[in-house]
Amino acid sequence: MKKTLFFLVVAAGMMMIGSCGGGKQQNTEADADTVDVEGLVPRDYTIYGLCSGGTAMNTLEMVTDNGDTLTLSLAKAQEDGKVFGGLQVSDRLAVVADKNKKEAQVVINLNALLGDWVMPDPIDGSSEIGIRIKEGGVAESIDQSVIIYRTWKIFNGDLDILLVREGGGDEEEENRYEILTLGPDTLCYRTIGKPRDETETFEYHRWKPKPKMSIDLELEEANDEFNKI
Repeated sequence: MKKTLFFLVVAAGMMMIGSCGGGKQQNTEADADTVDVEGLVPRDYTIYGLCSGGTAMNTLEMVTDNGDTLTLSLAKAQEDGKVFGGLQVSDRLAVVADKNKKEAQVVINLNALLGDWVMPDPIDGSSEIGIRIKEGGVAESIDQSVIIYRTWKIFNGDLDILLVREGGGDEEEENRYEILTLGPDTLCYRTIGKPRDETETFEYHRWKPKPKMSIDLELEEANDEFNKI
């Protein structure tokens, strides 16, 4: 009888130990999964909205896409040179703010970013190549086949561009760029997150149609001289 009771107590103790060990292992795995997911999927904190009438020299007022009205100090963004494209009422903005949403850290005027941007062809400089940044996150190449631009987006104040390179099949390449300047006629950004020898700086100017040369006047003058003879 005593032996039977002893074995029952030992068996119960082993079951309790096994149960506690299994629970601890499951919690550890869950914690590891949570850490892995958070580490692999960075969060985009960009706020989108429209510049509104309360905007002043050192203050940005914007109505977000969620319908909230934010009033943000521009002091830090201005000090760091991170206000891009100017501020115009009703223009669409992409903003990165502090966690309390009191201070703007990066301000990008998306209306100013849209358009056709070109630079001299780095191969021979005889022509211009560039990128067309369109609404809806669509990007296109201008007069070049080596790089085919597909999409663009703002991610935490940086410019992300998805492209395909010539000879690379359909393999898509996503590059992130730090915006350096954005004005009415200038756009400059630099590759980030890559080795120094793969870092590129792109300096664009806004594409403008070249004036067409008129030959009507020359023809008229030539005809007048012929008639005099």
